[in-house]
Amino acid sequence: MTSRAVFLDRDGVLNRPLVRDGKPYPPADAASVELYPGLRDQLQRLKDLGFRLIVVTNQPDVARGTTSKQTVDDINRLIASELPSIDKILVCFHDNADNCACRKPRPGMLLEGAAAFDVDLARSYMVGDRRGDMEAGIAAGSRTIFVDRSYNEPKPTTYDHRVTSTQEALNIIIESEIGHEEN
Repeated sequence: MTSRAVFLDRDGVLNRPLVRDGKPYPPADAASVELYPGLRDQLQRLKDLGFRLIVVTNQPDVARGTTSKQTVDDINRLIASELPSIDKILVCFHDNADNCACRKPRPGMLLEGAAAFDVDLARSYMVGDRRGDMEAGIAAGSRTIFVDRSYNEPKPTTYDHRVTSTQEALNIIIESEIGHEEN
């Protein structure tokens, strides 16, 4: 039987981004990571409901030479230790010009995660805070939840739900699943 997944962007969904001039940036290092409160319990609840939890994150600063792969790995290790219900963290280290298949808005990381866990994408969700996250989720055939952090950048025009916090996004999934169990 195929499983379901919640694909989660990292910066702006699991942890607070650094916002400069209205644009989000990843934390400078693991010591700067500030996870949003309440996620550990909500993610465990999703896990208990049978979801795979897969982080899909663009980290182009590695290709741009402004951060190291080691720094990204350190941040991911910290997040994995603080949120142990996460099954996998997939990272695209490329920049736009690399024209790779993994960089969101392309669905490559979602497809890779789906293949690794035999995930039914149509029964899965993409939770993200930027237009590229929503476009990747749509391209993969997943339901999408846009966490609107009011960045100074173009917003997605298509998504299934719009919320203002990750907790709200995860509650939508949990409540939807509980509703299905009761029917």
